[in-house]
This record gives sequence, structure tokens and C-alpha cells, in this order.
Amino acid sequence: MSMRPSDLFDLTGKVALVTGGATGIGRMAAEGLVAAGARVIIASRKADACEAVAAELNAMGLPGKAEGFGGDVATKEGVEALAAEVAKRTGKLHILMNNAGRTWGAPIGQHPYEAWEKLLSLNVTGMFHLTQCLLPLLEAAATDDDPARVVNVGSVMGDIPKGTATYSYAVSKGAVHHMTRVLSNDLAHRRITVNAIAPGPFVSKMTAFAIGTEEGQAESAKGVPLGRVGRPEDIAGALQYLCGRGGAYVSGAILPLSGGMQSNAPGNLFNKDL
Repeated sequence: MSMRPSDLFDLTGKVALVTGGATGIGRMAAEGLVAAGARVIIASRKADACEAVAAELNAMGLPGKAEGFGGDVATKEGVEALAAEVAKRTGKLHILMNNAGRTWGAPIGQHPYEAWEKLLSLNVTGMFHLTQCLLPLLEAAATDDDPARVVNVGSVMGDIPKGTATYSYAVSKGAVHHMTRVLSNDLAHRRITVNAIAPGPFVSKMTAFAIGTEEGQAESAKGVPLGRVGRPEDIAGALQYLCGRGGAYVSGAILPLSGGMQSNAPGNLFNKDL
């Protein structure tokens, strides 16, 4: 096997599905996958937004190509329709990025009952059911040397109690992390790896309320050990690694993309400066 970067991270000939791929982290990942040569199918609730992003990506002169359509992971019917549409477009799915998700913020004492059902049905149940529905396509793409890849989008909030009144969201992402380990264990013999990324603060529609401005980003960066919010290349590089030949032996990992937040513990045991 060649050790050249062009071989370790090349995705030429691979077909990928990115849910929630029209905005935010999904959009960053889709561009990274297209840049590595993949054919990327982008699906989210807004078909026109997916088609527009696909057109943008195809106009960049990157080696891969993109196509977009509407699909909803929030209901059983939506998941099954999305899986059926993917099956119409390809007989093999090398990469599944489960990115579709929503958030909800409300203070303790006011966090509504329905916030839990809505968050868990999309962020956890929908993610699991879509993966399950796409297993035949993933298995069709898998080989011993080059497994099919599932990449779930978790969150640093799924690892550490740092959410800002996002109780149902944080708990859903903790569930995504454990589901990743469970599926990794159960799908390895089918030649499918399952990993998750656990992002910290990245600029997206979901986080615009907090870091949509330069001031907000600077404020958020104070809580990140590396001193900045995430950038698109941080997501793109992680996906290229996990989905390329270089990541073929990684499964069951929760890859932190949070500038060190996941292991940050202010102060020390003996209250002395290091």
C-alpha cells in the first residue's frame, strides 16, 4: 500500500450520503468529500437548498461531484423514503455521514416535554433507523481491505456537561456516541466501520445565535483550550481521514473536534500553578 497522501485520503469512485448536508457541518463535510473525489449525495428537508449546494460544489472545479434532493430523517416514513431514493441512485454506498440533527435550548425548569421527543426522534432514532435501512448498500460497497464507513455527528456536549441549557440535545449526543460504539461492535463482521466526530463550536445556522458574529466567536473561543472556533477544514480533514484508506482500521472511535475541550479540566488537584 502506498503511503502517499494522494492514496491515503483519495475517495475517487466512492459514493457518499451526507444527511443535513446543505448547511453547517454537513456542508463542510460534503465539500471535503467532493474535494477528495467522491460522488456526494446531499439530503435534507429542504430539497432546493440541497440542489443549490450541489450546484455550488460542482462549480468549484473539484475532482468529485455532488447531487442533492429532499429527505427527512425525523420520521419512519421519511427515513424509508430517503433510503429508497438513495437506492435508486446507487447500488453501493461507501460512506454514510449521519449529520441531520436539531437542537433546543431552554433553562432548567422550563425545558419542554416535547423537546425530548423531537430531539431524540431525529438525533438518535432517525440516525439508527437510516443506518439500518442502508445496510444492504453499505455491505455492497464493503471489502476486507476497504470497509464501508459510517460517520455519525455527535458533539463535545455528548462528552462533557458544557451545554447551555440544551438538555435534550446534549443527552441525544451522548446517546449518539454510545450508539456509535454499539454499532461498531455489531457491524465490524460485515466490514463496516462506525465512528463519530464530536465537534465543539463551529459556525452554522444551529450556532448562529451564539457565534454568528466575530464577537460571539471570540467569546466562545475563550472556552476552547486552542483559543478558536472550528473551521471548515477541520471537518473536511477529519472526514477525508475517516473515510479514506488511512482510516480503514479505525472503528468505534469518538473523534474530538473541539480544540481540546473534551479533556479540559480547569485548575489542578493541588491548586498549584503548572
